[in-house]
Amino acid sequence: MRFRPCIDIHNGKVKQIVGGSLLDKGDQAVDNYVSDYDGAYYAKLYKDKGLTGGHAIILNPASSDFYAEDLRQAKLALSAFPNGLMIGGGVNADNAKDFIDSGASHVIVTSYVFKDGKVDLDRLNAMVNAVGKEHLTLDFSCRIRDGRYYIVTDRWQKFTDTLVNLETLKEYSSMADEFLIHGVDVEGKASGVDSDLLDILAAFDECPVTYAGGVGSYEDIKKIKAIGQDKIDLTIGSALDLFGGELDFDEVLRICKE
Repeated sequence: MRFRPCIDIHNGKVKQIVGGSLLDKGDQAVDNYVSDYDGAYYAKLYKDKGLTGGHAIILNPASSDFYAEDLRQAKLALSAFPNGLMIGGGVNADNAKDFIDSGASHVIVTSYVFKDGKVDLDRLNAMVNAVGKEHLTLDFSCRIRDGRYYIVTDRWQKFTDTLVNLETLKEYSSMADEFLIHGVDVEGKASGVDSDLLDILAAFDECPVTYAGGVGSYEDIKKIKAIGQDKIDLTIGSALDLFGGELDFDEVLRICKE
């Protein structure tokens, strides 16, 4: 299991938020932690630790007054760790190549490839044409509705009609290099991982998958290792001491490598 570090950017700051609290209106979110450091600081730290495949995520929409500063923070991170970080948030077929040229290893997309609640294959093909499958990560982050996991878009605010299940992952793995999947209902709460979602991810092994959401203890990390049989990669935000949490960064890395 690999540890995938994160740099979440909102209102021009590197921060950690409660996932379900994010709203476009008024650029609102419930903050868990707001850092005094910029994106480059964290990118350099991850580079020094040899942690490739992390995620820089812009949480404001492109229409936000904060978006320009978010973008500056993100590009500081990409410059500090060329080809070491992926980037997501507001990515589309027109700007994706620019992010790759700015140092991103992959672009991460969700909302852009959905229309009327379903995957828009024309847009997905446009993304593949823009950067190549090898540079594309699909963010199939999800929330529970009626006992099933549905992909959510637009900074986790809108439900789609698309389920997160083994069939969906297999179908779209031919068009993406990786999947990033947040359990949004537990994201940012450090109250325990979503075992049912992990069971779904553990059954899939056709490309790398990174799970995020709910990790609040070292036992949670061990649970992900056990359920995923070391196939599911992990990212942690609010619970990590880098972002004001109680989990020691180096101890997390040690457990992931066990």
